[in-house]
Amino acid sequence: MSGPKVRVLVIDDSALMRKLIPHILARDPDIEVVGTAMDGSFGLKKIEELKPDVVTLDLDMPRMDGMEALRQITRSYRLPVIVVSAHTVNGASATFKALSLGAFDFVPKPSDASQARMETIAEQLIAKVKVAAQWGLPRQEAILPEDFRAQKPTQRPHKPATKIVAIGISTGGPNALQYLLSQLPGDFAAAIVVVQHMPEGFTEMFARRLNECCAIDVKEARSGDVLRAGRTLICP
Repeated sequence: MSGPKVRVLVIDDSALMRKLIPHILARDPDIEVVGTAMDGSFGLKKIEELKPDVVTLDLDMPRMDGMEALRQITRSYRLPVIVVSAHTVNGASATFKALSLGAFDFVPKPSDASQARMETIAEQLIAKVKVAAQWGLPRQEAILPEDFRAQKPTQRPHKPATKIVAIGISTGGPNALQYLLSQLPGDFAAAIVVVQHMPEGFTEMFARRLNECCAIDVKEARSGDVLRAGRTLICP
């Protein structure tokens, strides 16, 4: 990148994370961490004061939690948010809810958030912050309501696929993929295979969410699955 640095605000109730995340981002010469905040309330005040380009946001915080902070950041300030979430089943559920509220993307915290473990997400975090700064908020039509449910065909013939659509997707992918697949008709004639850059344990929940909001069937791929017309397989 050239030009002004990407200004980042880090919101996290963990003092350790408020130290480690800026330390990681400071490695990139195009990024400047302009401040940190310990919860959503302080975070909103810091946004007013510091005018960041991107916010990284923890979801599990006291006082104003991450979900409420996310709603206000996306609606009132129109800033892209990278969720830094717990790498657990509950964390994955909260993460996908955050995506439905307009988060740009997410990075899972390692279960052991030591400096050594945080190294495993450093490259992802830097890349996602820079892409979020470039593209801004997800387009409104790409964000489906959390309770959206698609009308699926009452009967679906299990025909073998005569064509295969392959999709590889990474940063910014969850909302884009959800929007794309939700536009396809239930009688779509091709099989779809997807590789979405996403950590282990998140893809199964992501596939379930996509299955709810798409007329086609979506599932996490398993060994032996057959490619069928009107079905999407998400690589685990």
